[in-house]
Amino acid sequence: MRRKIVAGNWKMNNDLAQTESLISGIRKKLKKTDVEVMIAPPFTNLFAAFEALRQSPIEVVAQNMHYADNGAYTGEISAEMLKSIGISTVILGHSERRAYFGEDDALLAKKVDSALKNQMTIIFCFGEELADRKSENHFKVVENQLKNALFHLPAEAWKNIILAYEPVWAIGTGETASPEQAQEMHYFIRETIAEKYTDKISDYVSILYGGSVKPNNAEEIFSQPDVDGGLIGGASLVAEDFIAIVKAL
Repeated sequence: MRRKIVAGNWKMNNDLAQTESLISGIRKKLKKTDVEVMIAPPFTNLFAAFEALRQSPIEVVAQNMHYADNGAYTGEISAEMLKSIGISTVILGHSERRAYFGEDDALLAKKVDSALKNQMTIIFCFGEELADRKSENHFKVVENQLKNALFHLPAEAWKNIILAYEPVWAIGTGETASPEQAQEMHYFIRETIAEKYTDKISDYVSILYGGSVKPNNAEEIFSQPDVDGGLIGGASLVAEDFIAIVKAL
């Protein structure tokens, strides 16, 4: 059985007091569930969140990391630093990191290698922009992102990989890929992995959908056979909405 996961990416939102309040709201509303629930606060609140959730099944994950273990990289955070405060999962390759900070496949491959070297789990994000889909180049774009950043890995590394497909045109726009579009791409991703590795690895890896998931569309998206959960943006900042999405899975 593949892992069922709902991960909330808080992005650059919430100060310490807001973080504590949101965590409290999520904990009060989260009933026993088989879904793996994760939240990704900003770096400044990671340890406070980890401490607040130490006795909880909710996992605290990081939004990004540098590929180096240490050095003259002002403003950056290493895998070792994250591990030292109890964080063992990191989001890499988010579309906003690619678009606003110039992170390309070669850089992301280095980050992936560093995270795995430090025994971290990776939520690896990828997906096409609107122009790619309009030109019907979306499958090739996704295939290249996977191959360039992940297909150098040995088969055993995939036990620490979670994939998050992000149709970039459906992030923060209010647009959402239809459930059929999501399933079509998730199936393609699984087939692409199977061609490079094995059906066993392809069947094992969890593929999350990350494109404007809301309480009113989550159940339909999650009902697709190759969609294993969601990487949630804005809706993860409201406890009621986030819990509703968890319940939908």
